[in-house]
Amino acid sequence: QGRGGVPIPGGGSGGVGNGEGEVHGWTGGASSSLLWFGGWQSRVTPHLAPVRCLCWQTENGVLLPSLQSALPFLDLHGTPRLEFHQSVFDELREKLLERVSAIALEGKLEERYKKLEDLLEKSFSLVKMPSIQPVVMCVMKHLPKVPEKKLKLVMADKDLYKACAVEVKRQIWQDNQALFGDEVSPLLKQYILEKENILFSNDISVLHNFFSPSPKTRRQGEVVQKLTQMIGKNVKLYDMVLQFLRTLFLRTRNVHYCTLRAELLMSLHDLEVNEICNVDPCHKFTWCLDACIREKFVDNKRARELQGFLDGVKKGQEQVLGDLSMILCDPFAINTLALSTIRHLQDLVGQDTLPRESPDLLLLLRMLSLGQGAWDMIDSQVFKEPKMEAELITKFLPMLMSFVVDDHTFNVDQKLPSEEKGPIPYPSTIPEAYTKFLQENRIACEIGLYYILHITKQRNKNAFLRLLPALVETFSDLAFGDIFLHLLTGNLTLLGDEFALEEFCTSLFDGFFLTACSRKENVHRHVLRLLLHLHHKVAPAKLESLQKALEPTKQSGEAVKELYNQLTEKLELRKPSPAEVTETPSMELPLPTVPTPASR
Repeated sequence: QGRGGVPIPGGGSGGVGNGEGEVHGWTGGASSSLLWFGGWQSRVTPHLAPVRCLCWQTENGVLLPSLQSALPFLDLHGTPRLEFHQSVFDELREKLLERVSAIALEGKLEERYKKLEDLLEKSFSLVKMPSIQPVVMCVMKHLPKVPEKKLKLVMADKDLYKACAVEVKRQIWQDNQALFGDEVSPLLKQYILEKENILFSNDISVLHNFFSPSPKTRRQGEVVQKLTQMIGKNVKLYDMVLQFLRTLFLRTRNVHYCTLRAELLMSLHDLEVNEICNVDPCHKFTWCLDACIREKFVDNKRARELQGFLDGVKKGQEQVLGDLSMILCDPFAINTLALSTIRHLQDLVGQDTLPRESPDLLLLLRMLSLGQGAWDMIDSQVFKEPKMEAELITKFLPMLMSFVVDDHTFNVDQKLPSEEKGPIPYPSTIPEAYTKFLQENRIACEIGLYYILHITKQRNKNAFLRLLPALVETFSDLAFGDIFLHLLTGNLTLLGDEFALEEFCTSLFDGFFLTACSRKENVHRHVLRLLLHLHHKVAPAKLESLQKALEPTKQSGEAVKELYNQLTEKLELRKPSPAEVTETPSMELPLPTVPTPASR
């Protein structure tokens, strides 16, 4: 045999070539060694083993003549051949991956997909080899339809499923809703948790609140981007996600799912995924509303566009109202509509116009009503716009406008010279009908709450104290909802100096917050957040009583206990140390004894 186990002519039946034409016979015994060369078994003398290994390296290495002279340099530098060959292998694999990607873009569709299918057929048996797996996965990634048999094999193996690209997973998910749900569920939980963390953040500020981020900034969030990538251009997966959101919204009544529904559609709009945007009937409406949310106001032009979309719902397509109502139920949409309503009411006061005479205001109320009725509509599957109560327009809104007039009149009177001031005290009571509206009418309650936020932001203490008692009992306890309390506590920081007054603190804490703390843990948390920010403004006696009233019970959650401990630590730091608390020395000096003068 010669190099690599090739028979040598004339070598005879008992000889082995050593590469120089010399033939040695079998020696046998203990001085011989058993070696394997290229699959051939042979016995050689020990001093020929290095020669044989060098021959095997030459035959099975990288067969480039120009490389042979360079390889000894690797030996001189102590670089193992394994390391060298591995680097060559990695480089070749990268070139192959580039070639596969190029094939997916070259030539006609049928031809390139046929090449990829043939390549997949030849390489799929090696899919579990870590070094070859990326190539197989790359081929599958560029195939618009991977053979069903291979998809099942991937789905059955957890490691393969985890390693495959999202393009392949989409093909698995579209026929396996349960598996897709398992992938989406953690993202939805993460999204809700992020929203709640913002609402309960200890950073209380009127400038940076829950509604501060722009729509485009919000949809750049991790969850929205991951869901957008998972959906791609697959309409079926998009419909699945919407169904998950509807189901969770019905099950939990959590309005943040409505926000995600709108953000997801607009994220696909940003990426110009027309395959989905063109088939979603809510796309143009959501696009227009998104512009209003960005400006935090619905102007006349966009109001007409929104009205056109609502009026354009054709008979037989009433189910679209369910999705439109869910988009309008988004807290960011409600916030924009409510702020626009308050602004319109102020404009009507200046124009001496009644609410029923303003088409734009009526449209805002219509959209508020549709958004607030989203859960009932989807739950009942009765897709009709809720009827607007006439008294909301003819009684409640004029009543709210009268409050605006009261504030304006009082402010003008305060600015007059003292000799011209009239006897105009600020009204301290509210009509009983106003309180009843807030208790029985959801739209009236929503507008009333936003009016409270408006006057608080304007630092109007008199108006705030006047309307605060009406918030103790509201429709579905909306005044004790997280979003309203988050905004209210932020706005109250503008009235920080008022917390030093006993009357103000009694009205705010005893008359409002503490009425619900014992039965609503979220209220307890928001009060503690407020005190953590403004405790140094509150009078010591009042602060001590509040500290006792807000002490957590055994049933209180960890979040409440943690906030209370933080508040306690801050109050302890405010107390003077024992060394500082010393008796003040008496400043009275004893009078010298003066003898009584003798009487004469």
